Amino acid sequence: MSEESLVKQGVAKGTAMGGAVLLVTVGVLEFLQGISAVAKDEVILVGAEYTYKFDVTAWGWIHLVLGAVVAAVGVGLFAGVIWARISAPIICGLSIVVNFLWLPYQPWWAITIIALNAVVIWAVATWDPAKI
Repeated sequence: MSEESLVKQGVAKGTAMGGAVLLVTVGVLEFLQGISAVAKDEVILVGAEYTYKFDVTAWGWIHLVLGAVVAAVGVGLFAGVIWARISAPIICGLSIVVNFLWLPYQPWWAITIIALNAVVIWAVATWDPAKI
């Protein structure tokens, strides 16, 4: 096996594990965001009328469920199962949309989660398990 091939394998494994770590992190952040909304914490901004306005508790439950699913997919990526690799970009895309709609309530937190989801999509899309 050539040195270049070993380097490529190392990069592929690092990208896969990095994506899995970020996905679990996003899931935990999403879950904590949901807990904060369900508990009607004072850090949630409830401002003027918004086109996609839901009750803050409804948003909280959406984030709780989505966070659990995102974290489960991240654990699946750690295990190397194919369903996790296929569903990771889909669930990250859904998380991006949900957090875009959540922007008026928690803008910095939502932007952070959107950015992390974009990195996970990139990591999973560039990972080639055939080269591992």
